[in-house]
Amino acid sequence: MVEDMLAARGIIVTHQTIRSWAEKFGRHFAREIKRWSAGRLGDKWHLDECVVAINGKKQWLWRAVDQHGFVLDVLVRSRRNAKAAKRLMRKLLKAQGQAPRVMITDKLRSYDAARRDLMPGVEHRSHKGLNNRAENSHQPTRRREKIMKRFKSARQLQRFVSIHDPIANLFHFPRNTLSSADHRDLRAAAIQIWAEIAHVTAA
Repeated sequence: MVEDMLAARGIIVTHQTIRSWAEKFGRHFAREIKRWSAGRLGDKWHLDECVVAINGKKQWLWRAVDQHGFVLDVLVRSRRNAKAAKRLMRKLLKAQGQAPRVMITDKLRSYDAARRDLMPGVEHRSHKGLNNRAENSHQPTRRREKIMKRFKSARQLQRFVSIHDPIANLFHFPRNTLSSADHRDLRAAAIQIWAEIAHVTAA
């Protein structure tokens, strides 16, 4: 859509140029948003993993979200085991600066094995029905996978989610708990934060 929007203004650029812009500037924006959100996210971690088929091979997309649905971190690995779960938890601990109050996962035993090594004092609730928040967080990636006619490599998938999810966090509002006025205020605040990060003038 960016290509068409620019063309309507008489600016002709290739699709590849726009992709390069998205990767270059998207990485910067994502880092700034993650820096801004440090310490503001929830203390209850929902962890989940989903399979993504890439060139006929299974890759596992590991994701952690907080109790409000904000994505904490994502990781693409070729295995669904305790080593991969431990790698995700290390990333989370480094980024968040502290362990969660509660960790919620499905029945995969790898989570508990990793938790015992890295966060033995954290309460762990293992129940598939409690983890809908993390499972639902995969949906935007699934939609993008369909639009892009599947991801071409694990590196491309990791690059996409590392840029997409922090930016989506900024404009994520838990609608079922907000009034219309609250939603407008939060949207205005998000646009102002985006303008500061992107160094543009807010409309």
